[in-house]
Amino acid sequence: MESLGVSDGGAGVPSLALPAFPGGTAVSGLKVYDWEAADGLCGGSPHLHTVSSEAYLATSGTGQVQTLSMTGAAEHELSAGSLLWFSPGTVHRLVNTDALALNVIMSNAGLPEAGDAVLTFPARFLADPDLYAAHATLPGREQGEDAVAEAARRRRDLALEGYLELREAMLNEGPGALARFHEAAAALVRPKVAKWRAIWEDKVRADAAATERALDALAGGSAETLGGAAVARALPRPGPAGYGMCGRLSTWQPPAPA
Repeated sequence: MESLGVSDGGAGVPSLALPAFPGGTAVSGLKVYDWEAADGLCGGSPHLHTVSSEAYLATSGTGQVQTLSMTGAAEHELSAGSLLWFSPGTVHRLVNTDALALNVIMSNAGLPEAGDAVLTFPARFLADPDLYAAHATLPGREQGEDAVAEAARRRRDLALEGYLELREAMLNEGPGALARFHEAAAALVRPKVAKWRAIWEDKVRADAAATERALDALAGGSAETLGGAAVARALPRPGPAGYGMCGRLSTWQPPAPA
């Protein structure tokens, strides 16, 4: 979430910066797709994040997270109250068995939105950035809900095709198969890294630097950094939920004074 300035209107009183969402993280709501896939399971598009860690806090329903990590393939059950998180490079696929909904917490706010994720398309798509983008990018909302939903479903099915190939390769060859996918994913996103670094410096690094300043001030006996105390509220974005990789996404608008 972005920081906005607000003043109480008093003469000579400086504006207070509204606090960003805690810790350089971001949160969204997710209702996992109930579309049946080729293997008979319902759910989202398998993918990994190249920089950001992710956490799932299940709020209702039941399902699973299927993962491919350097320790192998695994399945993790989810129900209301479950909390699961994983590091960059972990391939994950959400499976919906009964109206699974959850809150998603992402590190490095802004980077997932800037393309930090790589879908598990078959290898020929990863080797061609233009071909990858053509199949990973959804049409605009002006094309209509049905067109966007159909494109999201085709994207999910293509990612599942590559995921099943990758999973089989891991079962036969071990973690080397995942390492090859990591190399392909890293090559695919490399042109975006300079832009990501600017986002990270503006948000995540700035948040860490603010904590360092506060610690230094407190160690010196100063309460100066507490003088910016403020409260922020974010309202849900209007309109229908978006089509994410794993389901329908609900997000919040930039903060305003609470």
